[in-house]
Amino acid sequence: MQFGNSIENKIIYKINNEIITSFDLKKELRYLSLINPKILTLKKNEIFKISEQSIIREKIKKIEILNHVNEIKLDDNYTNQLIKNTYSKIGIKNINEFNRKLKSMDISMEELVEKITIDSLWNQMIYEKYKTKIKIDKTKFEKEISSKKNQTEFNLSEIVFNVEKKEQLQKKINLIKIDIKNEGFDKAALIHSISQSRNSGGLLGWINEGSINNKLKNVIKKLSIGQNSDPQTIPGGFMILKLNDIKIKEISVNMKEEVNKLIKLKTNQQLNQFSNIYFNKIKKNIKIEKI
Repeated sequence: MQFGNSIENKIIYKINNEIITSFDLKKELRYLSLINPKILTLKKNEIFKISEQSIIREKIKKIEILNHVNEIKLDDNYTNQLIKNTYSKIGIKNINEFNRKLKSMDISMEELVEKITIDSLWNQMIYEKYKTKIKIDKTKFEKEISSKKNQTEFNLSEIVFNVEKKEQLQKKINLIKIDIKNEGFDKAALIHSISQSRNSGGLLGWINEGSINNKLKNVIKKLSIGQNSDPQTIPGGFMILKLNDIKIKEISVNMKEEVNKLIKLKTNQQLNQFSNIYFNKIKKNIKIEKI
């Protein structure tokens, strides 16, 4: 797929006072294909829809963030760390190699920094809003770890979605199931998921069973490797899980380290759910106009 700019740059959306142009959509596709090149294997209409949804979501986040801070900016040292995290995730070893990659895709460092800054400020805002509602039972984790010699870990992928009207739910589920069957789970996640994991095809990676609530754990344990679940109700929407693999490993003697891993994982899971809930809430007050 060509990344060249079109001669005519049209305004296609107004999100409150923010505008989205056809050029912005092309830039969004460049960024998304940097994070996950598999997006380019989708159909053109699907690629357009993903890029469109992604940039609308970013604009809504930006509008809300600017209600709380004066500018989209982070400390330089923290920004540099986020840049490093970004290129490390896609297998690039150093900043020089990353700069060459960005140049080859016609992505400016300034554009990339704004995107990762918006994500970071949004996550910080969600944490500040919901930190008192995060429920972590450290004692329970310690008891679980100390009572077992081995622990089970699941390699999982997810598709998180919601619908605005209840009667649309089954239609949405059917569409997702068709895309899972025809395109594969990772591409279906790119198309339909609203979770941040969508950019990696819904991949969550290895999750300790101790960090999963009993309802979802029972669902996962009934799955065969490679199988995905029926939609499960979660705070802020619905989730379909895919079991990629299972492993049983000996528990580390470092109790503190294992407990801290579980606390971090459980905290992130809850913050992701709060993020979706809050986004759905503020979206209702945002004026989205298609031009």
